[in-house]
Amino acid sequence: MNCIGCRLANKVEHVYVIYEDEFVCCFLDHDPFNEGHVLMLPKQHARFMDELDEKTAHALMESAKIVSKAINQLFKPDGITICQNGGIFDELKHFHMHVVPRYKGQNFAAFYSEDEEGAIIGSTNLEETQRKFLAILNG
Repeated sequence: MNCIGCRLANKVEHVYVIYEDEFVCCFLDHDPFNEGHVLMLPKQHARFMDELDEKTAHALMESAKIVSKAINQLFKPDGITICQNGGIFDELKHFHMHVVPRYKGQNFAAFYSEDEEGAIIGSTNLEETQRKFLAILNG
């Protein structure tokens, strides 16, 4: 497992998992745009969207629905952005999607900026955020 994405998705590296099934692992971004920022990765290696098999692609979309519902319940955002950065913009070299709670007045261009601008709304304590998600998703 030389791929960092594979190591993260299969929990070889420490991650704050909030939801998973046999195909997908959803965990908190280590450097969140806002509290509740989740990464969704397939457990089987794929670099590009068109490499995903049907079951994995379906599991990713179902996971996005589950995670979005939990984000709405927990953080009451003004909206949610779900995005995927491929090619040279994929720093993991492993397919992944971001699910990001968003609030009125935020400039989402800051998400793509190399600068450390833009305030995080909510806690940056990943353990606490994980507990919040697990209480909703497992409760």
